[in-house]
Amino acid sequence: MTNPQSSPNLISLPTPAGLQAMDELTRRRWFFIGFNLVLYVVMASFLANLLGKDHWALPDIGIFLCFLVMLPWSVLGFTNASLGLWLLHGRKGGLEAAAPFVMAGQGDAPIIARTALVMTLRNEDAARAINRLRCMAEALQASGQGDAFAFFVLSDSSDAAIVADEARICADWPRVRYRRRTDNSGYKAGNIRDFCEQFGADFDFMLPLDADSLMSAQAILQLVRMGQAHPKIGIVQSLVVGAPANSAFARLFQFGMRHGMRPYSMGSTWWSGDCGQFWGHNALVRIKPFLDHCALPELPGRPPFGGAILSHDQVEAAWMRAAGFEVRVLPVESESFEDNPPNFLEFARRDQRWCAGNMQYGPLLRWPGLLPTSRFQLLWAMTMFIGLPALNLLLVFAALRGLNPQAVPASVLFEAKLFYVAVLGLLVFPKLAGFVDVAITRGEVARYGGAWRFGVGAACELVFSFLVSAITSFCTTLFLLRLPFGGRAIWSGQSRDAAHLPLAQVVRALWPATLFGLGLWLMLAWRAPALIGWSLPFTAGLVLAIPLTLVSAAGAFGEVLKAHKICAMPEEFHAPDILAALARTPSLERL
Repeated sequence: MTNPQSSPNLISLPTPAGLQAMDELTRRRWFFIGFNLVLYVVMASFLANLLGKDHWALPDIGIFLCFLVMLPWSVLGFTNASLGLWLLHGRKGGLEAAAPFVMAGQGDAPIIARTALVMTLRNEDAARAINRLRCMAEALQASGQGDAFAFFVLSDSSDAAIVADEARICADWPRVRYRRRTDNSGYKAGNIRDFCEQFGADFDFMLPLDADSLMSAQAILQLVRMGQAHPKIGIVQSLVVGAPANSAFARLFQFGMRHGMRPYSMGSTWWSGDCGQFWGHNALVRIKPFLDHCALPELPGRPPFGGAILSHDQVEAAWMRAAGFEVRVLPVESESFEDNPPNFLEFARRDQRWCAGNMQYGPLLRWPGLLPTSRFQLLWAMTMFIGLPALNLLLVFAALRGLNPQAVPASVLFEAKLFYVAVLGLLVFPKLAGFVDVAITRGEVARYGGAWRFGVGAACELVFSFLVSAITSFCTTLFLLRLPFGGRAIWSGQSRDAAHLPLAQVVRALWPATLFGLGLWLMLAWRAPALIGWSLPFTAGLVLAIPLTLVSAAGAFGEVLKAHKICAMPEEFHAPDILAALARTPSLERL
């Protein structure tokens, strides 16, 4: 018989970087799965009990099945945000428990690694993008560590005028290396891989940047110190937040996104540990294992489901972890910025690009060698979009079901209202957790301009988020329905600054959403008029899609919000050096 003391317990081995014991992470993951399953079963059982008060009709079955499909993403969000809020305020040392590598980024350890900052472009405003990279280079030089970094502009642009601008601007900046491919093979992932093959041997790390990325020297040096200290960390992803914006849409959107992401990311980091997420930019990547192990396969079949993988980042993270290198998320704000879309149409296009990419993950779930947590991360990314058609179909079934409040016992109506409020709370809980985090953290409310401004911003964003979520859900559902019939997402330059939207363009894009919303209201007026008011969080945005898109893109509305500092980021009150430097750049429109 084998002596158990002489046989290592494999599950108690540390992670590759030695930061945590695997059995501790395993316990966390089982807790996470159990919490989600319990909440899922409780919510599903509550609805089944409500629908079963009377006989089960066909609409009831449809409502229940759609709810089962749309529920997982909301449950995951609630669990992550709950864990995050507990780590932030209910447990001493919560950050170290979620991100034990964080201490390595503090202090002033010398930078001995060579790092390339690589900005990928495809038909973007060249001056706007490259000036951001130059601001980062100047900040690093001012820190005294600039010699450890090199700067690359990797172009896949096809527009001749834009290509000429890129070449001219880079020629005026001796420290940057400009490389343009003549094709867009592999999209951004192919562009990055081409860089690694050509220049990767000269560097330890790369820091991929999008055209709207901006990071302070402190944020970059922190990531590099973490990478230096832990040779078995392959990727360190920073928490990216929206930079101050003029556009009303961007201001409202990023106010909620910023608050929702903070506790959500803290919670997900706690259980994902060494199998963290990668968003493809504003992250430190160790080049050698990336080059050796993260080549993306061509998926069988034709696009949109086959061919080159579009949403490459989480796949690369799964490959990196399978190769024995950790993928870690730094779940705290660290002056790592991006721009958010300036209007709904641009936001919807970005959302559909992500949707098309994430829907390719199905065959990868069975890919040999991946860790279970990495497979779950891929599935999780798919559920973000899979539930949207179910939500729209649920609204149709609810309208068809009908309701006569006089025929329903008061106790059942109370249970139904309680369940409805619980569902709404589940949907917005990550943002609510972020608002609570600010409210109970000393000095945080003041960073947002005081209690009045913060409260008004939170209220405006919650209303806005319900309206926009309804439109997004419908538009993405239409996109998903087109995918099997050859629907494609265009991966090219994006509009990143506030601009007027022509009425005809908005009507052409959003008349189906408006018609669907009006149709739901007519069905409710016929079958269940008492439900029209209750449906507004899910239907008002559809009916108001066109005017809401026009108003939120209008410069005048954005100026009003900016003048009164509504939905203002802390950086609007006290701009960090990197944003102040960018604002002084003469060729850029002021942020």
